[in-house]
Amino acid sequence: MPSQFFYIYALKDPSSNPAKPFYIGKGTGSRAFDHIARPDGTKKWKRIEEIKRKGFDPLVAILADDLSEAQALKLESELISAFGVEVSGGLLTNSVIPSGLGGKKRANLILPHGVVEKAQLGLQLLKDAILEFTEANKDGVGNSDVASLLGLRSDYRGRQKDYLSYSILGLLLREGRITRHERKHKIK
Repeated sequence: MPSQFFYIYALKDPSSNPAKPFYIGKGTGSRAFDHIARPDGTKKWKRIEEIKRKGFDPLVAILADDLSEAQALKLESELISAFGVEVSGGLLTNSVIPSGLGGKKRANLILPHGVVEKAQLGLQLLKDAILEFTEANKDGVGNSDVASLLGLRSDYRGRQKDYLSYSILGLLLREGRITRHERKHKIK
């Protein structure tokens, strides 16, 4: 079976000069163009509607193509980090930072530009992997299954801990994307 190739794209606002990106994504096939045709209620879609009300059509720019998925994920992450998301003062409408989760920061801590976006993109990839794993196992999966089979178990000083998988499963439960039944997690 041939490997699937990915591309990185930007949706741009032609009402500004130069046209500024408002969304960065990775995809295959018609993914980059699907956003414009399919309303989804996101900030991205609201920006698309705003651009159309001004009498323009959003531009779709393919930034890189013929990428492996790993290359595409890395480039997408770097670009989102470089441009930043609106909730952290950047340009993009990408929703990589869950609303209401911004924490307080100690006055003496430095938060380099783009690190929040990188962390949230990584978290989203972990959530997606756990959801796919859970969906493939109709009888459900436990925290230890997720931790050991997806390589999320820590091994500090010979003690194995499942805190990372436990935390991510907790986030997915709170988001209503999975449910818990008899110590097993299942797709909702």
